Amino acid sequence: METVVKSIPEKVERQAQLVELVQNERDRAVAIAYHMLGGDREAALDAAQNAFLRAFEALPVFRGDSSLSTWFLRILIREAARLDRKSFLRERWDRLWGRAQEQMVDLPRGDPEVKRQIALALEKLSQQQRAAFAMVHLEGMTVVAAADVLAVAPGTLKSHLHRALATLRRELGSLWEEVQ
Repeated sequence: METVVKSIPEKVERQAQLVELVQNERDRAVAIAYHMLGGDREAALDAAQNAFLRAFEALPVFRGDSSLSTWFLRILIREAARLDRKSFLRERWDRLWGRAQEQMVDLPRGDPEVKRQIALALEKLSQQQRAAFAMVHLEGMTVVAAADVLAVAPGTLKSHLHRALATLRRELGSLWEEVQ
């Protein structure tokens, strides 16, 4: 009977931590997943929801080696990566990155050819490069914070960013020239 009494406060505390985590990270989680999943809002919502569920289930084993937010974002990145399969993305790339397109260059939003070119360029990025690019350039995270989330050294994250940008410049060079 004593173990049941101890588990009730632990369960209440666990639920309170999850509620706080959801309130603090909901919008950011959906945005990061949105960028990682090719601009598919429904998939991003699914990834965020699944990540919150996984975090809730794993909360009792959270050791506190990092902040709760960083720990959760690692779960989110893994969940988005799990959903990020070539066959899954191919059917969704045509609705790609409306917001990212606005932020990267001032291009016509409705031009399907531009979206297709951006989608093809983003497909050439590795998962790590896409995650680094989304967190730093689209979500405004610092290199140090993004490196912490991805559990890599800041120098490694910078390398992922450099390679991602080089690939995007190479692949989207013709679009850049048109805008200039």
